[in-house]
Amino acid sequence: MEEARAGTTSAPVAAALEDVVKRFGDVVAVNGVSLDVQPGEFFSLLGPSGSGKTTMLMMLAGFELPTTGEMLYDVRSIERLPPHRRNFGVVFQNYALFPHMSVAENVAFPLSVRKATRSEIAGRVRQALAMVQLDAFGERRPAQLSGGQQQRVALARALVFEPQLVLMDEPLGALDKNLREQLQIEIKGLHERLGVTIVYVTHDQTEAMVLSDRIAIFNGGRIQQLDAPKRVHEYPVNAFVASFMGETNLLEGNIVEAGEGGRCEVVLKSGARLLGTIVGTSRSAGPRMVAVRPERISVNPPDGEYDNVLAGSVVDTVYLGDRMTLRVATGDGSEFTVSGGMESVDDPPSRGTPVRIGWKREHCLVLEAG
Repeated sequence: MEEARAGTTSAPVAAALEDVVKRFGDVVAVNGVSLDVQPGEFFSLLGPSGSGKTTMLMMLAGFELPTTGEMLYDVRSIERLPPHRRNFGVVFQNYALFPHMSVAENVAFPLSVRKATRSEIAGRVRQALAMVQLDAFGERRPAQLSGGQQQRVALARALVFEPQLVLMDEPLGALDKNLREQLQIEIKGLHERLGVTIVYVTHDQTEAMVLSDRIAIFNGGRIQQLDAPKRVHEYPVNAFVASFMGETNLLEGNIVEAGEGGRCEVVLKSGARLLGTIVGTSRSAGPRMVAVRPERISVNPPDGEYDNVLAGSVVDTVYLGDRMTLRVATGDGSEFTVSGGMESVDDPPSRGTPVRIGWKREHCLVLEAG
């Protein structure tokens, strides 16, 4: 196993999973997943509810056993190792703090079970609470803290014994938007300062984009795409990833001509012909999904600037503060969401206004259905 992986990656590996399967009766929750997590990496498992991402994390933590497959940490097999012997930090969405203990006692708990000395515990707890800006809260009980403060305590407890790997399961899912965004910045800062490896489960695409070095997108128990945040957003491998990773316009079509470098011509079901770029290895003619991000479409573009231009009219406008989106119905019966190329959000075109919309070939992605 180690020799095989040494031949597939030049980077060191903190954790490795090889063809992992998890069944619950007749339900296959994780279906043949293989991945490597590099030391010091912020690695996110992203997907909708029921996609297998949390089951994957629970197997890494040792709370679930894989049905088949191999799991390694630091080149040692761990799939049969109990959770307390893996020595990983774990942070849950519901905090899992002990209500009868003070904040300091909660943070000290992992050190106590590891038989650390009293003076060592006191010093490390002080450092951990300072790290999450809760120096003055050590004597309080969890019930006396806000949700954000409780989550900081959970983070301190997961980091206090200096684990090399920290597993986080939707840790910010119960918090409101502003607090969630604040803690995202704090978690990112902690990761950069400590250099710890983090595997992070979330269903929030923006959160994964903000925090991650790489993202594994799950659906149906399988990884649909594993790549850097910009790659999964700009170059999704199939229609599921395109639609899950932010807003996109998805249309059905057929490739009628394919050329060099993935360049192709596609005909939509409505009959409109577009120039696009094939994503994936298949160049054969046939049905595909066409994806165009709203921010890549411009309204009333200059003549000759874009490969694809369609005439239509405004169906609706949505004001979003810093930007405006339009829904535009084109003459062929298609409908597009558009957010690019508008000079001002203060004077949007009114409903029924004739417009032209345009976008470049490289932003017209021709995908497998996925």
